[in-house]
Amino acid sequence: MENYRKITDDVLYVGASDRRLALFENIYPIERGVSYNSYLVLDEKTILLDTVDHSVSREFLANVEGALAGRKLDYLVVNHMEPDHCSVIAEIVLRYPEVKVVGNAKTIQMIKQFYSFDIDSHACIVKDGDTLSTGRHSFTFVFAPMVHWPEVMVAFDSYNGFLFSADAFGTFGALAGNLYADEYDFEKEWLDDARRYYINIVGKYGVQVVNTLKKAAALPIKMILPLHGPIWRENIGWFIDKYMTWASYKPEEKGLVIIYSSIYGNTADAMDVLASRCADLGVRNIHMYDASKTDVSVLVSECFRYSTIVFASPTYNAEIFPRMEMLLTELKAHAFQNRDAAVFENGTWALSAGRKMTEMLAAMKDIRLIEPMVSIKSSLKPDQLEAMDSIAAKIKATLA
Repeated sequence: MENYRKITDDVLYVGASDRRLALFENIYPIERGVSYNSYLVLDEKTILLDTVDHSVSREFLANVEGALAGRKLDYLVVNHMEPDHCSVIAEIVLRYPEVKVVGNAKTIQMIKQFYSFDIDSHACIVKDGDTLSTGRHSFTFVFAPMVHWPEVMVAFDSYNGFLFSADAFGTFGALAGNLYADEYDFEKEWLDDARRYYINIVGKYGVQVVNTLKKAAALPIKMILPLHGPIWRENIGWFIDKYMTWASYKPEEKGLVIIYSSIYGNTADAMDVLASRCADLGVRNIHMYDASKTDVSVLVSECFRYSTIVFASPTYNAEIFPRMEMLLTELKAHAFQNRDAAVFENGTWALSAGRKMTEMLAAMKDIRLIEPMVSIKSSLKPDQLEAMDSIAAKIKATLA
């Protein structure tokens, strides 16, 4: 059943949401599902901006057919070639054989890697800054390489100030009827998913994101239409500022995150003591996570959100506990930097986790270690409370 939506009289939303998918990219939990956004412009020429994942292809194809109402499709713009947005390209070409597929040279090469149809006979290759007129609407293509694939571009429609932003400004979460961010309590209901989406999907490429944001700042944007999540038509500057903070690797807010691994509970007990000591000193905004229970994508997002992080791990087979090692590996992969961090280790017959954790953190950019590292042998003892008080005071100092 078709379910397309009007954004304006001639710009239509033809995407769909998937609430059954458990893992985005088969790795990131998405309890609230995800939307796959696509947009159709009905001008003198018709233009479809991106397709969707195969999981919602039936709804999408019905939306496109219904919205076209018998008209032919003239252009398909491919802003991003990741399969959750390009899985229906071949079907669109089959159904609308006269369509021209608009993309840059890297886009066309990737289409050849994914598909076997004759893309050369359909290709309309554009360069950075090129424009395409469909009548009233004029689309300028702005390249955004490595945000977060090398072929990515965004399309700006100068007629109405709409920025079709590819994966930029997207978020996890299925749409529930409302298309626009201002129709939700976005900060309460969506911001955590928006942050987790950006940090885990795009976060490694902060420099490239900043460059794209600078390009976008020169455009008279009136609406941002991403490929995931709600559309932005109000308070756009607030969300762009969030992106600039995340892309600059700056803490979003002052706060303490304590992340621990604990096999039998002794390391967890020590972290409870530390949290209490910090609270007694007046530290607020403390957050604690068990790395074995909380998905690593959430932990990575929280590390990017706050300014001071405590990493605590037992020694496990003379190594870092696996879930903690996974977190540190993921942080490095996402270019984690510019934070204050403290390390705690535990061990009964070997103490090596702390040294290895410190080495991993030292390999990241501008990680300011709070010293000395606290070592626990099996369980925290009363004679170590003074050391806990001392490290708590140093943690507080980082939050001033």
